[in-house]
Amino acid sequence: MLEFMVLLHTIGAVGMGFYIVMPLLVGKASKLAGAGQAGLADGLISANRIAQYFLIVQLLTGGYLMSKGEYSVLWMILVTLLFLAIAALGGIVTKPLKRIVAAIESGQSATAHIGKARVMSLIVLVLYLVNIYLMQYPMYK
Repeated sequence: MLEFMVLLHTIGAVGMGFYIVMPLLVGKASKLAGAGQAGLADGLISANRIAQYFLIVQLLTGGYLMSKGEYSVLWMILVTLLFLAIAALGGIVTKPLKRIVAAIESGQSATAHIGKARVMSLIVLVLYLVNIYLMQYPMYK
């Protein structure tokens, strides 16, 4: 059972890898024409939703794996809070992405919404990288 959970946890980590490329993709949106911006934003919304499902897999399998290990309480709290922050900001970044699509459809500029999405995706990236570091070097009792 433990090996299967590690496999699922690894698959979830790969699925969450979208958060590594998301800031780059959002940055490309400002270089596209209106319809391209809306299409890219719509694709990012879909990809973000899939990454959120992988995040759920990570939380469930990670909780099981933490229960089987000898980790420090501080490490478990830090990792859990980082995952919750990634989940929250990953959900929040959907709003500016939807507003990019709405702004383009109504003929307005989406520059401000692209900037918000870029900043939030960069924050998610930093949190994800910190989480990867903590996973690679866990704190034991």
